[in-house]
Amino acid sequence: MPELPEVETIARQLRGLVTGRTVAHFRSEWHRLTEPEPADLFAARLEGRTITGVRRRGKFVVLELDGADALIVSLRMTGQLLFREGEIEAHPHRRAYIAFADGTALEFADTRKFGRMAIVDGAALDGIGQRRRRVGEPLHRYLGVEPLSRRFSVRWLREFLQRRGRAATKPLLLDQTGIAGIGNIYAIEALWRAGIHPLRKAGSLRADEVERLHEALRWVLRKGIRFGGASQRDYRDARGKEGRMQQEFNVYDQSGEPCPRCGTEVGRTVVGGRCTFHCPRCQRAPRRS
Repeated sequence: MPELPEVETIARQLRGLVTGRTVAHFRSEWHRLTEPEPADLFAARLEGRTITGVRRRGKFVVLELDGADALIVSLRMTGQLLFREGEIEAHPHRRAYIAFADGTALEFADTRKFGRMAIVDGAALDGIGQRRRRVGEPLHRYLGVEPLSRRFSVRWLREFLQRRGRAATKPLLLDQTGIAGIGNIYAIEALWRAGIHPLRKAGSLRADEVERLHEALRWVLRKGIRFGGASQRDYRDARGKEGRMQQEFNVYDQSGEPCPRCGTEVGRTVVGGRCTFHCPRCQRAPRRS
């Protein structure tokens, strides 16, 4: 699933490609793409609008529209936003097509059909969720702190971990209502860099470990952006090119390989239903109660 670096890469590219363009036509080719809003109503709200900017919020690509609304795109597992110029054969898994007035277009492809689009109030994306998200409520209203923002300080992280002290650290990092944008890959890489086992209770981390985790999270996310994201399977940037971050993994998907730091064989397990990799020596397992 595209995480913060992949979505940030796409947003930065699209910012220079579609900002200022006017939507001439929108066509949905998958009936659930805009649920619960019907595709024809969605198209009527989008057509004629000008894209005034592009940014990222959590794992959402945000295309800002004139009139203070925003088109948000959730890529989910296999979604791709591809900028098109001229006559290009449609992607075999195209689910939506945005044609601009100047003849260019934006194509949304999604092999597994998990991606979604919505038109929302742009201001709703900027707040930090203050109450617990209820089942069925849209995630974009409850996104947490951006890990590359100034608000994400060591102090903030320490207080956040203490509030959820009984939770295992790795699943807590994946909770988008706490910290927005971190996914499985970069949580695994950051925990290895910080020397923290994925199952350590959040409240058990010492002050120096919290500082290391804070530094590691920001470091791996920035590196992921610098390398254009990770393309292990479906991810492609807005130009259809692969990222290079998969060549830089230290422990993610490296089961059985030597740890780059100590040479111990990298282990594989499942934490919170997600495949997890760690070094048994660099990341000591917590004592069982």
